[in-house]
Amino acid sequence: MTPLRQRMIDEMRLRNYSPRTEYQYLSRVRQFAEHYRCSPEKLGLEDIRKFQVHLLHNGVSAEVIGCYVYALRFLYHFVLGRTWPIDRIACPKRARRIPEVMSREEVLAVLGALKNLKHRALLSTVYAAGLRASEATNLLVTDIDSKRMVIHVQLGKFQKDRYVPLSENLLVLLREYWRQYRPKTWLFPNGRCNTPISRRSVARILAKACKAAYVTRRVSPHTLRRSFATHLLEAGTNLRAIQLLMGHRSFNTTAQYTYLSGEEILKTTSPLDFAAPSTGS
Repeated sequence: MTPLRQRMIDEMRLRNYSPRTEYQYLSRVRQFAEHYRCSPEKLGLEDIRKFQVHLLHNGVSAEVIGCYVYALRFLYHFVLGRTWPIDRIACPKRARRIPEVMSREEVLAVLGALKNLKHRALLSTVYAAGLRASEATNLLVTDIDSKRMVIHVQLGKFQKDRYVPLSENLLVLLREYWRQYRPKTWLFPNGRCNTPISRRSVARILAKACKAAYVTRRVSPHTLRRSFATHLLEAGTNLRAIQLLMGHRSFNTTAQYTYLSGEEILKTTSPLDFAAPSTGS
């Protein structure tokens, strides 16, 4: 490990960055250094700009280029202490597309297609509690509080704890799962290992379930989380409550679900229908 890499790791850990962010930042900086075959310490703004143009010409999306930008901004500002303004590393404008959500019928079909009890319990927990995949995989057996009917989500995104309601139907399923599998520490362990199941495994399980349920749209575990929030909104839950359940720091993040809900759109009347019908003579 180079001294620069170690310094970067130290700076991220001092700020309590998540392991995923740490991995992403180190990976992007390594690819940047490999492109020029020299240490980033010897490179500057013009080199960064040329690297961004190289990525753009090779069809890399604005979202991925943005990941490089955040990693390089961190490196040059916090690790190398460059004095030039951080925003001089340009960040491309990202396309704002409405993300996919599943209907209630699709979610139930996908969950019903899971023959493996552990897999059904896992994906049901993601949807019923609106969890991120990483939050579901890191649940402990003791995080399920059946007396208070809550799930304790420990150190989710932004290193924040929160409680979410425990669905009665989910509790029945989790009890059935526990009787069969008897997990000891992690609620969803990785096979016989004393480690939690991986997020990649969650994605593979969902993909197989979608295929079995004939759901052809492209979905991910996060789609279940978005569907949870959208279905709550359509059922009349207010946005502030959804914000707390989802663990969002910004209300604006929660407000995006108003665009995903089809209920209000379907209730809207077209201006054409306001006009009185014409009468023939």
